[in-house]
Formats: sequence, structure tokens, C-alpha cells
Amino acid sequence: MPYLPGQSAASSHADYPTTAIADYVFACMASNGNTRTALEQCSCSFDVVASIIPYDRYVEASTWLSMGQVTGEKGSIFRGSAEAKASIGDLRRAQAEAEIRCFE
Repeated sequence: MPYLPGQSAASSHADYPTTAIADYVFACMASNGNTRTALEQCSCSFDVVASIIPYDRYVEASTWLSMGQVTGEKGSIFRGSAEAKASIGDLRRAQAEAEIRCFE
């Protein structure tokens, strides 16, 4: 089930462990130049994502993405299942919203 801004299923970053927050922001910063501006935008991005999807759904999507990198037939189940596509879709929509709010 997709989570959208303002839904009751929305989370807050207080539900996310500090290591998950740091991992997200550091990875985002690395992709955006490791500048002070990137820090601000990536922190904003995390806040938006955390407000849209609960931590458990974030972990689920991250796991699907990670396992989907397995090559060949072994990885195909992680890339092609309906459950994986739904979970990853929720994360991608949250990230797209964060992109609009924080990077433009």
C-alpha cells in the first residue's frame, strides 16, 4: 500500500535509528557534491522521506533494492516480484517528493 503525505500511516524521523538517518544523508551528500548545500538538501530530503513512509517500509524497500543487485537468476526474484515493486515504488515516490521539496 503506498504511503502519501498526510496519511495517518506516515512516520517521523524519530522512528528511524540515528544510523539510518546518517547513512541516508551521507549517501545523498556523496551523490550531490559533499557541500554544505548538499547537507541541507539531503537533511531536508530525509525528513520528507521519513514523513511519508514508516521505517519498517523503508528497510523493506532498501532490502529489496540491495538484494536486487544480485546478478543472474538468483536476483530476479528480488527485482521482479510484485511485493518488491510495490515496496520500492513507495520509496521512489517518497524520494521524488523529497526531490521536489528540497532540491528545486
